[in-house]
Amino acid sequence: CLATLIIMLVGDTYTLINYVSFINYLCYGVTIIGLIVLRWRKPKIFRPIKVNLLIPITYLAFWAFLLIFSLYSEPIVCGVGLIIILTGVPVFFLGVYWRNKPKCVNRLIESITCWGQKLCFVVYPQCGGAEEE
Repeated sequence: CLATLIIMLVGDTYTLINYVSFINYLCYGVTIIGLIVLRWRKPKIFRPIKVNLLIPITYLAFWAFLLIFSLYSEPIVCGVGLIIILTGVPVFFLGVYWRNKPKCVNRLIESITCWGQKLCFVVYPQCGGAEEE
């Protein structure tokens, strides 16, 4: 969110739309690749919706064309989009991957989560309730 606010203050809306478009297409393609890998590695698991593999493979062909064309036509915008995605890596390691965090870090993450929930009106805040259950 902070990176988006800075980009909105510095750049124009067209550039911001290009950043978000590249990030969305990249995430969609990675999701489809994950679908294909799961269908190949774990063919027996339950799937409520199952499609012919020709559909995701065709989608991936178009996705690769769009991604390569985007990288060729606007490499700086795509690079900034990748940097925006990579800003989430430290957050992932701090919040999810690091299991044995000190209590002060857990309290900080919980307070940031509650603050964000209150600010965005997304979830009814349950500050401090996770430890009681």
